[in-house]
Amino acid sequence: MSNSTLSREFLNLPNLLTMGRIAIIPLFILLAFHGDPLSSFWSAVIYAIAAFTDLLDGWLARRKGLVTVIGKFLDPLADKLIVMTALVMLVRLGRVASVLAIVLLARELIVTGLRSIAASEGLVIAAGQGGKWKTALQLVAIISLLLHYTYELDFGFISFPASFNRVGTWLLWLSMAFSIWSAIGYFASFIKALGKKEPGKKVLEGGVGS
Repeated sequence: MSNSTLSREFLNLPNLLTMGRIAIIPLFILLAFHGDPLSSFWSAVIYAIAAFTDLLDGWLARRKGLVTVIGKFLDPLADKLIVMTALVMLVRLGRVASVLAIVLLARELIVTGLRSIAASEGLVIAAGQGGKWKTALQLVAIISLLLHYTYELDFGFISFPASFNRVGTWLLWLSMAFSIWSAIGYFASFIKALGKKEPGKKVLEGGVGS
């Protein structure tokens, strides 16, 4: 790959958005570190923006034909870094049980490693429904836990106090259940495919999300 091609890949819009997600991590850490209501609110906003740009850069890359080797490396890296950072900060603030964070992070590391092994065997792992549910639940859970405090929600016809910490905790535990379920589905499909592996590339529906 020439230097000019490499520069074009780095500077295309999807990859710039991805690198932007990585660049805002220090600001996210600074805000989440304090844990007061205002800082918690803005750390949740930054996390939500990062999640939106994750969807946006993927859509742009496919829509504009800008899928690159660098993007395939940076995009999952950015996702894992922001999730890992958020969980570590939430454990520090006492908003997430350390055992829960360890299980979630260990699952991500194990699945990432096994996906690398699958790729070396010519197998492509497609995201299954369990993994998609895990990702969605984890996103909402982390935003809720970052907000943390109880806020009065007013919908005009009804108002009530909502504890975002309680909502986020339940959703994160539910996310862990889907994480384990999808990982088991992946393992089963991976072992089955290896047992009857044929030359060429095979797609596994293993229930694994990002």
